[in-house]
Amino acid sequence: VLYLFCAALTEHKILFLSSSYQRLTDACRALLALMFPLKYSFTYVPILPAQLLEVLSTPTPFIIGVHSIFQSETQELLDVVIADLDGGTVNVPECVHISLLPEPLLQQTREALSMVLDPELEVADLAFPPATVSASSLKMQDKEIRAVFLRLFAQLLQGYRWCLHIIRIHPEPVIRFHKVG
Repeated sequence: VLYLFCAALTEHKILFLSSSYQRLTDACRALLALMFPLKYSFTYVPILPAQLLEVLSTPTPFIIGVHSIFQSETQELLDVVIADLDGGTVNVPECVHISLLPEPLLQQTREALSMVLDPELEVADLAFPPATVSASSLKMQDKEIRAVFLRLFAQLLQGYRWCLHIIRIHPEPVIRFHKVG
């Protein structure tokens, strides 16, 4: 999930494959939900019809879901990150370099997700485990996962105001974002 999240943030092409249309839609929507408060502004098609498979060879980034019976048509795609939802695998081609999160944030995010998704694993090696370690309900787990990613964005984007520059040449000041900074 973190590879797909980072691929979406760094504007890579992401293709979901599954034999279930519901799973395709849920996976595409979940990836967009994890990106909150950012909005994905490229091509987003949760279920791509068979007649439009040539869209997969476009040069622009996308998040697209395709039924797994068309998997043979996706084999020649060299610059697309393919997530097989039925097999539980993510295939990143050699020519695609996904920039992961900076190291302290990556480890903190993995640990926080592990605490939400499998809390028993975190205390399994303790000599005296806490008395209450229980998994959350699905609704609460959804909120906890969203909170993990929202906290990640807060840590990633803290200090963004240092990159804002006010240009006062015009009659009204213009705020410009200094990309290099």
